Amino acid sequence: MGTKNSKNLSIIDKELKIEGSISSTGKLIIKGQVTGTIDGDVVIIAEDGQVDSTSTKVSSLTIGGSFKGEVTASKELIILSTGTCAGKVECKDLIVENGGILNAEVTCKTTSKLSTEKDSKPFEPHVLRDKKQIEL
Repeated sequence: MGTKNSKNLSIIDKELKIEGSISSTGKLIIKGQVTGTIDGDVVIIAEDGQVDSTSTKVSSLTIGGSFKGEVTASKELIILSTGTCAGKVECKDLIVENGGILNAEVTCKTTSKLSTEKDSKPFEPHVLRDKKQIEL
């Protein structure tokens, strides 16, 4: 019973509000409210879930509810059609479904460069290197 299993599942239910630091292995599903820091493997914020975090470090984050703050995802960040993400994002792969809202400073990097390269420039969709310019 005391061994770590990568298939662990933890749930923060709708009526639960947590303030502080969360560290988890396996999958963490957030249906309630979390204010603080999160360190984990796979984190899923359900449609009713709300996270306000100064520092979130995960391998994968799926947002179906609301996330505000700073997140580093070593693998992927997925924003579902019901999800909202605001703040600062650093990830390897970024997926935003139609209807999902992303209002953040975004930096996409290879896994080896996550959190190690300080002088990289964030994504700027309105600036292109050639003479053609596209307004988004």
